[in-house]
Amino acid sequence: MSEHKLSTSTPMSRAVRAGVVGVGAMGENHARVYSELPGVTLAGISDHDADVAERVAEEYGTDSVPLETLLERCDVVTVAVPTPAHHEVVSRCLEADVHVLVEKPIAQTVEQGRELARTAHERGLVLQVGHIERFNPAVRTMADLIDDLEVISLEAERLGPPIDRTAPGNVVFDLMVHDVDIVGSLLGASPDSVAAMGTPDGRYATATMEYDDVVATLTASRVTQKKVRKLSVTARECFVEVDFLEQSVLIHRDSYPEYVNDEGQNRYRHESVVERPRIDNGEPLRHELESFVESVRSGTEPEVTPEDGIEALETVLAIDSLVDADRSSQDHERAQDPSQDREVEI
Repeated sequence: MSEHKLSTSTPMSRAVRAGVVGVGAMGENHARVYSELPGVTLAGISDHDADVAERVAEEYGTDSVPLETLLERCDVVTVAVPTPAHHEVVSRCLEADVHVLVEKPIAQTVEQGRELARTAHERGLVLQVGHIERFNPAVRTMADLIDDLEVISLEAERLGPPIDRTAPGNVVFDLMVHDVDIVGSLLGASPDSVAAMGTPDGRYATATMEYDDVVATLTASRVTQKKVRKLSVTARECFVEVDFLEQSVLIHRDSYPEYVNDEGQNRYRHESVVERPRIDNGEPLRHELESFVESVRSGTEPEVTPEDGIEALETVLAIDSLVDADRSSQDHERAQDPSQDREVEI
């Protein structure tokens, strides 16, 4: 191990040198936050698009350099390249003894994820998976509440309009993966069974998962003309609404019904009580990178481990295979009946 590199067994006290590999929309935000964090120096960025890399480097006062050079000057990096490149790029970073935060999903296949986890553990490095919603203040508040609830069901909606990009997205991997991870972390379990279906174009999908006695229903969409990021939890004690965008939590409880006397007239009243827990709002990405850097500094396990990322990936792959089977079934039906060959409207 190079002298300046850090093992998780050796806590650090000096400034952490950070880099970003892949500075598309998400990667650029990582560069921005690293440049703002106290005790962190943005040591450089790397991207296959030289023009983009130069622009981002100039914006945040750092250098655009090849990956090999970046790894020589960094203690930690964010890997925000397309998913098919995760395994190769993260492997190179770990083999250079650099701690890694890799954007979700951890890899393209479960075996690739397991291989990355093994490499990180063997080399004593932090490998954190970028499931950013874990660091949303509203989700953290929900995590504090859920242990005291007898949960019956959860329902997550991650909806929005089409995005402006050339490559078509798959909402199961792009969007639903967030809620798969959140539900799994809140319940502390993997699903016992999964059912799913979606549209042939991959822009809308819904999944139902069973966790012992709890049912979770997830919906992801790129065809909904309103941006929605919500989680609802039905428990025997209350109903909880979590809004990721507003970073708010509402707890609905029923009051006992009663008759009240109003100027000599008896009236029936049954009101709902709504609680609003205090939430320390903040940017989830900043919380995520602070947590990552602190794990490196202290030599402790990251808040979102490689195993967490692998578990989410396994579930997402299962959902996607079911959605793909549903797509194939729809294609077969259209082939049998040409009149059904029309664009799906949601």
